[in-house]
Amino acid sequence: MVSKEQVLEALRQVEDPDLHKDLVTLNMIQDLEVEDGKVSFTINLTTPACPMKDKMRNDAERVVRALPGVEEVAIKMDATVVGDGRNRGLMDVPVRNAIAVGSGKGGVGKSTVAVNLAIALAQMGAKVGLLDADIYGPNVPTMMGVTKLPPPKSDKIVPAEAYGVKMMSIGFLVKADQPLIWRGPMLHSAIRQFISDVEWGDLDYLIIDLPPGTGDAPLSLAQSLSLSGSIVVTLPQDVSLEDARRGLYMFRQLEVPVFGVVENMSYLELPDGTRMDIFGTGGGEKLARETGVPFLGAIPMDPVVRQGGDVGKPVVVEYPDSPVAEAMRDIARQTAAQASIAAFQQRNKRIPINFVRPK
Repeated sequence: MVSKEQVLEALRQVEDPDLHKDLVTLNMIQDLEVEDGKVSFTINLTTPACPMKDKMRNDAERVVRALPGVEEVAIKMDATVVGDGRNRGLMDVPVRNAIAVGSGKGGVGKSTVAVNLAIALAQMGAKVGLLDADIYGPNVPTMMGVTKLPPPKSDKIVPAEAYGVKMMSIGFLVKADQPLIWRGPMLHSAIRQFISDVEWGDLDYLIIDLPPGTGDAPLSLAQSLSLSGSIVVTLPQDVSLEDARRGLYMFRQLEVPVFGVVENMSYLELPDGTRMDIFGTGGGEKLARETGVPFLGAIPMDPVVRQGGDVGKPVVVEYPDSPVAEAMRDIARQTAAQASIAAFQQRNKRIPINFVRPK
């Protein structure tokens, strides 16, 4: 008869491909039961958006079934999002991962990526917030189809909510056609309030949509909130890549890890099945390779993205089976994987201590 110890020893052969350690060492195996040839256990992942969960489940079932005496294997998949352990003093509730979405220039679809990324993570089971930090051009309310905030509660701003995502934007607080001609200190104060005065609740991921460029907003955000990492959005064309490179190096100068590069509007698929490279091709992947960061994926062009954004029905909701939606979901999975890797590395940092023997 197989024992629990034998099952655990077999499961040591199964690695998390992202964290490069086995499931037992990572304490991912829970509720292990062995009875009359039936083995049951839970694999508790570090994110519900894990891109390799099917592989880990299949590998775990294979090694356990190979044990003598095992007749049946029942595996339940669960997830507890790992936090990076960073201190976010302005927030009195836990935000396990704070991820900024930025670009070096406007017009690359950064807000579209941030909105669909947040919704995709929520669809996969994560608790997600979306902070529109683009003070000068707040588009998130329009894209999410929300026009106002709920009533405040206990001197705190209650975030709006749509598609399972909590959100906050300056767009809820000013008239639609009102320009915000703000200098740095006012912008800094607004961003701090969006962090400290909003009842975000318990979040696995806070996605932050930054304004374009390398100015006051990303600097204020980095000073006000300890970021887990960042994503850089670019078009394939050379001009966009130049600005995206500046944005990427800005994050590095602010000591914010770069989770990867996303290439938006990568190509247009024509009715005959051929692809037209309107803005060039392969630029995002080239930028990622040259700067030594992951390439998170390429998003094709499709009119449904614009249509959905205009009426508050993002593409992952309105056209979930489209190639664009699938690309967005894959980017969400890759982002979640990078966040788990960064959290694992951050939480396992050790300060080396050199002991000197007395002479």
